[in-house]
Amino acid sequence: MNIGLSQDLSMLALVGNASLAVQFVMGLLLVASFMSWWYIFLKMFAIRRASRMAEAFEKEFWSGADLHTLYKRAAQDWKQAGELERIFEAGFREFSKLKGQPGMDMGAVMDGARRAMRATYQREMDRLESNLAFLATVGSVSPYVGLFGTVWGIMNAFRGLSNVVQATLANVAPGIAEALIATAMGLFAAIPAVVAYNRYTHDIDRLANRFESFMEEFSNILQRQAHRA
Repeated sequence: MNIGLSQDLSMLALVGNASLAVQFVMGLLLVASFMSWWYIFLKMFAIRRASRMAEAFEKEFWSGADLHTLYKRAAQDWKQAGELERIFEAGFREFSKLKGQPGMDMGAVMDGARRAMRATYQREMDRLESNLAFLATVGSVSPYVGLFGTVWGIMNAFRGLSNVVQATLANVAPGIAEALIATAMGLFAAIPAVVAYNRYTHDIDRLANRFESFMEEFSNILQRQAHRA
């Protein structure tokens, strides 16, 4: 680290003149920031798609569409189906399979259909919640990683003063400025990750409540069909 009366205090120069430890911290935070933004956009598109497809399926389901027709479409195009449509497909498939077995108790049929929907529901929620833990980690850890880089940089700045006869602000300011960039980068990585995590957690909770309400209502429909049969 060069300490002089006239130094280039631009951002690139400060980063370039920082110690290797501080540069490593900055690089780590930069990678974490890029990855968090990547997951932020991926999760935004995934949640929007899930909400849009759930709304479309519910609208068709409650419009009086034939359950067998909905089931066949979901089974044939399972990969492109929405989360709620997959839950419906799993429940109706298990209901039809168990109902067709001779001597099967209707209570056992309904329990099987509910378990199938619940298992699919858990898989879909796990998929929607994937990578949220990474955002939470970046949001909580990045400020401390940046602070570590700042402390290390300030230590180096003051250590460099040992070779200076008269310490002035001009001697120590560049080193402190280099160190503070690490804190700024830590906040730059953490703030978007925290905001996105809180927002997406709220959106996913709303989708989970929506899926659970549908499962209860669909179970009631299947129970009525079972008793009519």
